[in-house]
Amino acid sequence: MTDLYAAQRAMRNMRKAAIQRGVIAILDVGTSKIACLILRFDGEKFMGGDGVGSLAGQSGFRVIGAATTRSRGVKFGEIDAMAETERAIRTAVQAAQKMAQTRVDHVIACFSGGSPRSYGLAGQVELEGEAVTEQDVARVLAASDVPDYGAHREVIHAQPVNFALDHRSGLGDPRGQIGNNLAVDMHMLTVDTATIQNLLYCIKRCDLEVAGLASSAYMAGVSALVEDEQELGAACVDLGGGASDVSIFMKKHMIYADSVRMGGDQVTSDIAMGLQIPNATAERIKTFYGGVVATGMDDREMIEIGGDSGDWDRDRRTVSRAELIGIIRPRVEEILEGVRDCLDAAGFEHLPSQQIVLTGGASQIPGLDGLAPKILGQQVRIGRPLRVQGLPQAATGAAFASAVGLCLFAANPQDEWWDFEVPAERYPARSLKRAVRWFKENW
Repeated sequence: MTDLYAAQRAMRNMRKAAIQRGVIAILDVGTSKIACLILRFDGEKFMGGDGVGSLAGQSGFRVIGAATTRSRGVKFGEIDAMAETERAIRTAVQAAQKMAQTRVDHVIACFSGGSPRSYGLAGQVELEGEAVTEQDVARVLAASDVPDYGAHREVIHAQPVNFALDHRSGLGDPRGQIGNNLAVDMHMLTVDTATIQNLLYCIKRCDLEVAGLASSAYMAGVSALVEDEQELGAACVDLGGGASDVSIFMKKHMIYADSVRMGGDQVTSDIAMGLQIPNATAERIKTFYGGVVATGMDDREMIEIGGDSGDWDRDRRTVSRAELIGIIRPRVEEILEGVRDCLDAAGFEHLPSQQIVLTGGASQIPGLDGLAPKILGQQVRIGRPLRVQGLPQAATGAAFASAVGLCLFAANPQDEWWDFEVPAERYPARSLKRAVRWFKENW
């Protein structure tokens, strides 16, 4: 616990220093693509002019370089082949630096996978009837009961999401208010240590310093949910290439995150196996002709598969679009059912709002907006990330939700446990609430 606390503090300080110097890179390490954005921070606030959302408008940064490259060596959001991933990261970062015409040393990275687990923690301390200070917040965070989350796991986020002072609950920041008893509800997210260590090692091998790590599930929610949804309660589902990340927000904080080890890549490999074609051809066919709802016309629409096996008859094969949809739909249903299981495990049905937002590259499959409500519930929309100043048109789609979220996170990070001078000794596990249970009690 102490090592991690120190490492997170060091990263946070490094990020502040990089932002003061004016330039930092954002790295989204995904299964299908690696995206690098370079941000320039200015003292001047970038307001207006670009239809920037209210959160982005306060941030005072613009994107000056952007590049993506096909991801290699990453499976299910986790690094599988170090040297290949290193090459892909170098390619993306160098291309973004070339566009920005500047060199960057510090990156903030986000990743999916790592078997995330959410915990709801609670703590309370007595006060002297005086105004709440920074030290009091640190004390109440330290008094939270940290569960025994396992030797091979690391805490990646630990955020106070709700404070209560005496009997007033739902406080965002109690500092400066007067009371006798301060309580906190915290959300803690842990992931496999190996996943983080491999990523850190890989980025270091690219001669870059890591100035922050974040969960893709969290970042996608930050950019794809509008402010009201983050406030009233909503789930964000980031349908990526190798993993589908689920996050639940309430009162502008993430209160739950999970991941389904399936995504658009599994759909592609189903097509490749079903039609006996190479993966690259399957990906092209999926992108141009894919869908999940077949109509009568799709029986007649024939798709030429093409190929270069040298066997003329085999390379001239065609399939109907209805057959293609017949391959795609069962896998998409399976992914959505996995997402529904995550939401059920979190107790999502207890939230006052049942809004679900789908984003990520695989959310662009035609017909998903009709299929998803049948499996997930009524209020489902497809979400695109907020617009950020300077972002190239090619990087504004749903596939860039977590990269854009990471930009906003870099500019306006939420308070985490390690931002306070918390006495970092280990606390015994006492109470472990379900992440969503305290909404029913407190809000």
